[in-house]
This record gives sequence, structure tokens and C-alpha cells, in this order.
Amino acid sequence: MLKDRDIRQRDIVPVGKLANQTVSVIGVGAIGRQVAIQLAAIGVPKVKIYDFDIVEVVNLAAQGFLESDLGLPKVEAVAKICKAINSEIEITPINARFKRSDDTRGIIFCCVDSIKTREFIWNAIKDDTFLFIDARMSAETFRILTASKSDVDYYPTTLFQPEEAFTGSCTTKSTIFCASIAAGMMIEQLARWLRDIPTDQDLQFNLLSSEITVR
Repeated sequence: MLKDRDIRQRDIVPVGKLANQTVSVIGVGAIGRQVAIQLAAIGVPKVKIYDFDIVEVVNLAAQGFLESDLGLPKVEAVAKICKAINSEIEITPINARFKRSDDTRGIIFCCVDSIKTREFIWNAIKDDTFLFIDARMSAETFRILTASKSDVDYYPTTLFQPEEAFTGSCTTKSTIFCASIAAGMMIEQLARWLRDIPTDQDLQFNLLSSEITVR
């Protein structure tokens, strides 16, 4: 056991609270892969990752997968790199779509492509989940939405029909630098929640114009 692996973050990511958390990442593409990697690095003990895709050539630049990952299920490739970062992590790769019957207790990072899928996930988990963090991205813009047990009213208002959504599908235009920043902002919301600091309901970033709006 590497006792001091997290020594520089202990005032920011409380060890005791982190040790009791189970986290699920639904979708491990551009943002979700980065989220899983950061969760492993900060020391989340138990992580479940969901995805049904395999790694393709188009995923290398935009999502950061390795060339040696080509042809593998994304969840297997992500689990492998997470274990390389933190050998103590208990990571469960689920090579399938998220189902309503899946265990949703704990913390959920929603990193899927469509509003319809987000709505399905939200309706499945809203009564059991402690913290729900959703990311939406297109090219150089992204949006982070956070809901907790004490704040569940705003998030459903963002579940527009696809043609009204904030951004297009993250499979259309995607950059790893935007995904990495978005993932970092999602982990920051988790760190706030662990310290009982209010989370942001709605963060919107435009990297190209250097604009940010916060609710």
C-alpha cells in the first residue's frame, strides 16, 4: 500500500469521506475516460464503468485511447489504465448499456451522448443517488450539471428534446483538451460535495471565447 500517494490532496479531497464512496461512470468516451482516470488517481476505492462500444481509430486523438487499445471494449481499456494508475482500485467494467435495474446507490457521473439517454438515466437513479454530475460537450464548449439529494429540481429542466439541447452529440466534434477540462470540473464538483461546499448547478464554458457562466 502506497500510504502517501494522496498526501498533497488530503485537504482538498477528504480521505475518510472518499473511502466510503462507490462511483459509477456511465459512458467512457471522451469525457468519461478522463473522469475514470482522475477518479483512479485521486483514490476512489470502488468504480463501476459502463459502455458498450469498442475502441476505434477515431477515438485515439479525441478520447485519448492508446493504439494498443484498438478493438478492445472501451471499458476494458479504461479499466486497464485505471489499474495502472492505482493498483488498489476496485474497478468493475460493464460492457453494456446502463439498465434501470442496475444498482444506482452512490455517485453517478453521466458522460453519455444523447439527451434521451440522460433522461432515462436520471429517471432511473434520481431517488437513490447521492450525487449526480452530467457533462455535455461539443468541440470547444462544454456544460457541467450537478444535482444532489438536497437539490433535484433544476436538473430535469435541462432535459430538452435533442434538437433543443445545449450541444450536439459528443460523437460529432470532440477534442481531448476540452474533454480533460470538463472531466476536471466534474471531479471538482465531487471534491466540493465531499467537503460540504455547495456545488454549482450549471457551469457552461466556451474555451474559444474564454467565456464562462455559472448558476
